[in-house]
Amino acid sequence: MPELFTAVAILSGCFKKYAGTDGDPNTLSKAELKKLLQTEFEGLLSKGNDNKEVDRFFEALDQDKNGKVDFVEFSTLVITLGMALNDCPK
Repeated sequence: MPELFTAVAILSGCFKKYAGTDGDPNTLSKAELKKLLQTEFEGLLSKGNDNKEVDRFFEALDQDKNGKVDFVEFSTLVITLGMALNDCPK
């Protein structure tokens, strides 16, 4: 399978893995986003202050301010992190 197709499938699968564990399968709640960040982006959140960091991530991602993060909003996080990694020196 082509790499980009595989990457998109993995992204979608990751979202589905966490979305809906406490409700709507098409969105991430703040608790679901926290679990995703802790598991999939190990080390991204600091240990002592992670609730405030999750609040900031959630607020930034929830662009329509409906209290949920949908797949498009989640993709913003992944793309932003990808851009940051691309800018990192090798």
